[in-house]
Amino acid sequence: MSSNKGDHHQSVPLSVLLKRESDNDKVEKLEISYGQANHSKKGEDFTFWKTECEHVLGDDVTTFHVFALFDGHNGSTAAIYTKENLLNNVLGAIPPDLNRDEWVAALPRALVAGFVKTDKELQEQAQTSGTTVTFMIIEGMIVSVASVGDSRCILESSEGDIYYLSADHRLETNKEERERITACGGEVGRLNTGGGTQIGPLRCWPGGLCLSRSIGDMDVGEFIVPVPHVKQVKLSSSGGRLVISSDGVWDALSAETALECCRGMPPDAAASQIVKEAVGYKGLRDDTTCIVIDLQRPEKSSLPLPAPPKKQGKNVFKSMLKKKSSEPSSTPEKEYSEPDVVEELVEEGSANLSERLDTKYPICNMFKLFICAVCQVEMKPGEGISIHAGPENSKKLRPWDGPFLCSSCQEKKEAMEGRRNSDDSRDDSSGSE
Repeated sequence: MSSNKGDHHQSVPLSVLLKRESDNDKVEKLEISYGQANHSKKGEDFTFWKTECEHVLGDDVTTFHVFALFDGHNGSTAAIYTKENLLNNVLGAIPPDLNRDEWVAALPRALVAGFVKTDKELQEQAQTSGTTVTFMIIEGMIVSVASVGDSRCILESSEGDIYYLSADHRLETNKEERERITACGGEVGRLNTGGGTQIGPLRCWPGGLCLSRSIGDMDVGEFIVPVPHVKQVKLSSSGGRLVISSDGVWDALSAETALECCRGMPPDAAASQIVKEAVGYKGLRDDTTCIVIDLQRPEKSSLPLPAPPKKQGKNVFKSMLKKKSSEPSSTPEKEYSEPDVVEELVEEGSANLSERLDTKYPICNMFKLFICAVCQVEMKPGEGISIHAGPENSKKLRPWDGPFLCSSCQEKKEAMEGRRNSDDSRDDSSGSE
């Protein structure tokens, strides 16, 4: 993530870059501590964490941590199933034999494949419940977050900046998602009580769901997609605090209020305080759940995060990821010596699988040619359907222009894009071979 300083650009000397790399190498990893809290009304919120996961990368072993929040609706089946299966589906979509950098680079695509595969498996069980998902993988200094629905994840760096690592997929507030659904053939409107009176938030019809993305929700139709917003950032070497909460928190508290109310507390107490503040403000109208994760330098692991400097007059809602601001330096030396900050590596929000499963990094050849990019089923040569397949590309495609989908995942992809009705997709096999 770059930061514009003035109207001119100054290159950084190689010696400074090498020093920065050397300084970063000295911090082998940030120590992690975490806690959660919940006030339950419906019993449909579920959390998941798995720390110190080891992944063998050639002769090396990398350690990563997983945290997730699932806010179910219309029952808890979808939330429970997703909690039990999503991680394995994500990891199963990462090619084997990658080094650490390649493994991290493969995560954004694997998260998309894992979400869609989990949704596909759930719908094959004819379950009509649904769930929002906020799913995080921390590997070293890299934090990757995938989200569908209206739970949120925020990061407060030790420098005092707030970063939004998830997207809000409420139809009421997300114009792009409303336009996507209507373009695919769905309808968006409020609940009609008769006589022309409409009440409540905007919903997708059929089904009446207020969200544009989720896992499950078979009865709503496939305009409600499981394709997640994904953001990947590199933390500064001093770490920060991550907060994942369900909408029961964010309906009551701003990001600033949530962070300020638990300033200086350890994660367990911080999560409890955030939930207490939210419930105290609006009452317990919904399941209200919060996970707090602190990442700190090892020598500071026994101390709570210090209070960052107060910052006035900043509208943190101007962008999903707020860049750190600073005054132009009067001398190059001062600019080069400024502390490292959170760096945005990836942000992808499209609901189009052709865009999200396309390989844009140098490890494309490591993805097996005859494996479905979503469900990982093996296919014979010629059985796979390119994600680029379509009338506009039919003459341009070459046999190796993947990634490829099996016929079942191709049907789901086309249903999500409004290119065929999901009810008829099993009967209409044109273009799926």
